[in-house]
Amino acid sequence: MPDSRQTHESAQAAFLWPSGGVHLWPSGAMSTLHSHQRGHLVYAARGVLAVHTGRGTSIVPANRVAWTPAGFAHRHRAHGRTDMRILFLPAPLARLLPEEPAVFSATALARAALLTLTGPRVHDADAASVNRGPLARVRRVLVDELRIADEQPLNLPEPRDDRLRVLARMLYEQPADNTPLPELGRAIGASARTISRLFHDELGMTFHQWRTQLRLYHALVLLADGHDTTYVAHACGWANPSHFIATFTSIIGSTPGRYRSGRERDDTTA
Repeated sequence: MPDSRQTHESAQAAFLWPSGGVHLWPSGAMSTLHSHQRGHLVYAARGVLAVHTGRGTSIVPANRVAWTPAGFAHRHRAHGRTDMRILFLPAPLARLLPEEPAVFSATALARAALLTLTGPRVHDADAASVNRGPLARVRRVLVDELRIADEQPLNLPEPRDDRLRVLARMLYEQPADNTPLPELGRAIGASARTISRLFHDELGMTFHQWRTQLRLYHALVLLADGHDTTYVAHACGWANPSHFIATFTSIIGSTPGRYRSGRERDDTTA
């Protein structure tokens, strides 16, 4: 039988087995910083997950799968009512995936495999009678599917430079802030050219790319909380909702309205 327990105070329910399991979390729930001896995949069957490591924050909506290798300290945070699935991988399969944390697009096949491998049918009281061979093959199909999937790094890397850290904190707190880069630079004591160089050298992206990722992160959180597209666009710094819709769709792969509607259907059927 599964070990049903609360892993932290805000968790509603956790059903854990040696190979993984299910966490049902209310919005805002967060795990403590921890690591595992085995690499694992996490998938949000409902809601939005943020996976925090020392290297930054990965955003995992329902069309993404996050990979955390063995030994990486991390914590999870739920945005919206979240059904988080965890799947630990045996070492031979884990070695086929990146040595660093990664986020992949989740195909329909990958999602079905994850739900099967973390569902109660393979872990209930009759689990001893289940033929493990097919499950092992499903795990291999899942890993093969991820290996050919594009990495989809909805990622906010963590700055090391003190000036960038101050700037990042300012924009975390006010994602709708449209202050031009030179003015932001004056506020933290650095030129726009210096900031641009630091973003490129430290984070591997431009300031504009980083701010767009930050805004999309906040947009996913607000959509998970049930806000409409126009509200989310303005709250995240887009003066024109159509520009927000175009950016969101190009990166997330779904319009904000369709993404929000799909989440609401999941909530009503869970």
